[in-house]
Amino acid sequence: MHAKGKKPEREEYAWVLDYLPYGNPNDSRPTYQKKPLVQGVGDNQFVLMELVPKEGVAPEIQSRVYIGEGDREEIDHVKHRIHYNDLSSGSQLEIPFVLEQSVKHHEERFVKFFNEAHPITTRLHMLELLPGIGKKLMWAIIDERKKGEFKSFADLHERVGAMHTPEKVVVNRILEELKDDNIKYRLFTRPMHRRQD
Repeated sequence: MHAKGKKPEREEYAWVLDYLPYGNPNDSRPTYQKKPLVQGVGDNQFVLMELVPKEGVAPEIQSRVYIGEGDREEIDHVKHRIHYNDLSSGSQLEIPFVLEQSVKHHEERFVKFFNEAHPITTRLHMLELLPGIGKKLMWAIIDERKKGEFKSFADLHERVGAMHTPEKVVVNRILEELKDDNIKYRLFTRPMHRRQD
């Protein structure tokens, strides 16, 4: 859950969801005026965005591209943030796979979440915000982590048998947060109203 008032970190990397050689299909301008576009998802706070690739570059789908300060090999600039509904059908098909790659890439961060998740209110625990985790599974995770921190997704699965694929559980939560701009609690994403220029 993001601290209030703290300026959100900018995304340094993005994962390519779709390459649109003729720009956004919803753009009504004539084809010759449209430039190629890339739809991507940030690697840190899963910001959905449209990126403008460098002249003559067609970034590969599911590749991780640098979008931070300084020299960028493939991306000229970040155009703007977009909503989940603005994603092309190709992007919507790719996003679960790309998010899983990203979550595995940052496994340590998400294992830490399972180790440090705490109650939000007297009735609701952060772990319960994860799809498929009810009270019983929540207590199994809490009891197990008291014996020692989880070291990896595999360790979590081994010690809490009902947690088959922790990375997929995290991905499903990220997708819920991306699809609902008004979701009450955000564990892993940044709300839409803060722009990423």
